[in-house]
Amino acid sequence: MLTDEQPSPKQIEILRAMSGERRLRLAEQLYWSARKLKIAGLRAQHPDWPDDRLNAEVRRIFLHART
Repeated sequence: MLTDEQPSPKQIEILRAMSGERRLRLAEQLYWSARKLKIAGLRAQHPDWPDDRLNAEVRRIFLHART
């Protein structure tokens, strides 16, 4: 993580107070939001691609993603 990406003490406190189920739901929402953003970006770069190609490319990108 970069220095400016470190969670603040307040963020850590809020996350620790959440149930595991709530944290998991938030992570899932973040994942699907990231996929939607990636599809939008690909659509802007390749307006001629059909939805099935966009979805396949997003699946490929997320399958091979690294942290």
